[in-house]
Amino acid sequence: MAQDIKATEQSTVAAGHDEQKQKAKVTLYWLSQSRSQRILWLLEELKVDCELKTYQRQHMLAPEELKKVHPLGKSPIITIEADALAKPLILAESGLIVEYLIDHFGPYLAPKKWNEGKEGQVGGESEEWIRYRYFMHYAEGSYMILLVVALLVGNIRSSSVPFFLRPITNGVAGKIESMFLSPNFKTHLDFLESQLATSPHDGEYLCGREITGADIMMSFPLEASKGLAGLTQEKYPRLWVYVEKLEARDAYKRAVQRIIDAEGFYKASL
Repeated sequence: MAQDIKATEQSTVAAGHDEQKQKAKVTLYWLSQSRSQRILWLLEELKVDCELKTYQRQHMLAPEELKKVHPLGKSPIITIEADALAKPLILAESGLIVEYLIDHFGPYLAPKKWNEGKEGQVGGESEEWIRYRYFMHYAEGSYMILLVVALLVGNIRSSSVPFFLRPITNGVAGKIESMFLSPNFKTHLDFLESQLATSPHDGEYLCGREITGADIMMSFPLEASKGLAGLTQEKYPRLWVYVEKLEARDAYKRAVQRIIDAEGFYKASL
């Protein structure tokens, strides 16, 4: 009887989320070579239809048109129109967008919060949920900044300067790489490799056996790490297989195809 009641409750919740998907209109403002790709992937995982508006960078920067959507003019941005809203809801920042979409359209992409019998208690949270919340913040707060610095250093190294200044720019770039980037990337990649090795219940994802929003948040920085951070199959076999597993998902492939259809190509990099 209890199992029947639980199954009924789950079916009711699922039906409610399906109804929300039908009523809500989501628009994604997608920028080339940006974190917005993982939002498109999430929408595909959730089977939420969205209108896709694409933009191209201009001299590495987002175009001014995006400031008409949000004052900072950054991407990703989504707008949501729904019955409860008097005007479209505008959401920026990847972490907020992922959490909001999962809360309303796919709570199954977040682990169960409480251990059995410890609901509401300090320390009663499940390991899966703690990992989930950690990596939702870690992706941007700790790891992504290193990739941005690496991108800037690469630009310094390849910048067009008079030949007599090139030893100076190369020297500056080399010092930043050797003294800051390389040791920090090694620390973080070693850490992530170990996190996969100790995933709860011998899972293949960062938070356990099932994919979560945290994996989607981590996808873009790890893809970019192949070119910027020294992520190789030889050094980090678990991470390499993990990224390939994410890229092999049907929803991921559908998201990539939508960009190819709209832009003619797709490149997973900064």
